[in-house]
Amino acid sequence: MTPCPPDRTGPAQPWTKEQIRAARKVALAPLLKKHGLALIEREAGNFAVTACRGLLVKDCYWRWPERELAGNSIDFFVKIQGLSFHEAMHAILA
Repeated sequence: MTPCPPDRTGPAQPWTKEQIRAARKVALAPLLKKHGLALIEREAGNFAVTACRGLLVKDCYWRWPERELAGNSIDFFVKIQGLSFHEAMHAILA
């Protein structure tokens, strides 16, 4: 069964500071694999995201040196995947 797309018309759920803090610290490699992104393991615990040349993830952080971008788990879904903050929180905590 395919999940329904997020409801973009409804009010955003208020997220607690604890939920936001926890979402920022979620390990990216297993989460991205769960969302269907292919990763290649690199040295020192880094993973390359095959769909985005030069984009590396490690623990709950990512960096894309060629584009001078970096951030935490929430930032990945907002800046790289193009989700809203609310959608990113759902993608991470679901």
